[in-house]
Amino acid sequence: MTQQAALRRRSFARRAVGQGSPVRRMDGLMMLAIAALAVIGTLLVWSSTRSWMSVQPTGMAKKHVLNILIGLALFLVVAMTDYRRLQTAAPGIFIAALIGLLLVISPMGATINGHHSWITLGGGFAVQPAELVKPALVLILARCLVKPAEKTGRPRLVSVALCLGATGITAALVMLEPDLGTTMVLLVITGGVLVLAGVRKRWIMLFVLLGGATAAAVWSLGLLKPYQVARFTALINPASDPRGVGYNSTQALVAIGSGEIFGKGLFHGGQTTGRFVPEQHTDFIFTVAGEELGFLGSVTVVLLLGVVLLRAVRIARQCDDRFGALVAGGIVCWFAFQSFVNVGMTIGIMPITGIPLPFVSYGGTAMFANMMAVGMLQAIRIRGYGRRAA
Repeated sequence: MTQQAALRRRSFARRAVGQGSPVRRMDGLMMLAIAALAVIGTLLVWSSTRSWMSVQPTGMAKKHVLNILIGLALFLVVAMTDYRRLQTAAPGIFIAALIGLLLVISPMGATINGHHSWITLGGGFAVQPAELVKPALVLILARCLVKPAEKTGRPRLVSVALCLGATGITAALVMLEPDLGTTMVLLVITGGVLVLAGVRKRWIMLFVLLGGATAAAVWSLGLLKPYQVARFTALINPASDPRGVGYNSTQALVAIGSGEIFGKGLFHGGQTTGRFVPEQHTDFIFTVAGEELGFLGSVTVVLLLGVVLLRAVRIARQCDDRFGALVAGGIVCWFAFQSFVNVGMTIGIMPITGIPLPFVSYGGTAMFANMMAVGMLQAIRIRGYGRRAA
């Protein structure tokens, strides 16, 4: 029996990692880049939280590692699943995500760090449904646009209308929290998927005009919260109120600039240790990289994110299946825009919106959503274009 058990184990190992196995067909370069980002993120979270967690200086870093491990488990489940099953499951996944958003604005919702975006689970755990709605929206958009009209090969008008309806409902629920940053991400995902699906240019222009008109209406009717308006004001002139609305932007620039080329060294950043930049382990974690790792460390983070994006673009381009290509393209739009906004708000070229840096910032739900998205990318690579992958 022992010999038979050993043979079974060897057979399973060969199927799992042998030639032609799903693991061997994954994009290794993408996974190496994500692993590097996760390691850097853990060190930066540790550095930015140890000064105010005197009882347990490594507490937040340990939670971050736990989040990464849970995210890795979710990644494996999604990556080993035939992504075409997600096409069938997309409506159910999307509805579940909407239910999560509804629970947030119900009495079950909770406010953490000033944001009413959470559902507490007890035992110190909480989930942020707005993060989980991102992969759900990508799936439902790809599902709606998977069958183009005959002869033209372009999406049908009814399909575009369904996409806009799904995005409108989702964005409205997210804005009720309110979460302007996530709403921006959802709109960019929708616009990107529509473009990739081959929507006519005049429809794209109409989408842009509708978005602009909606933004103008929201602004003119005073639907934005005062702090949200102040963030846009601070982007234009952060020096106008350096102790108020411009404080975060000013301190972020000071932290990044003080790192110069090589940085002050891990755990040796004065701005970081002194907690001059709020939420430095989440939204402003790039400032820790700038101060302690310097320009070279910051560029390394950006380059690693670039590797993830380029490999995801490769997966989208080489996928033979329209649904898989649209899903991969939507994830590229999501990661690219979110990374640009997060880095941009720390160097003063984008408004402060509270968007985490993918794979680096502290945040369990965001990490779970990111890793599930990577799982979808790898599932598409494994089954979407066979042996053409390189």
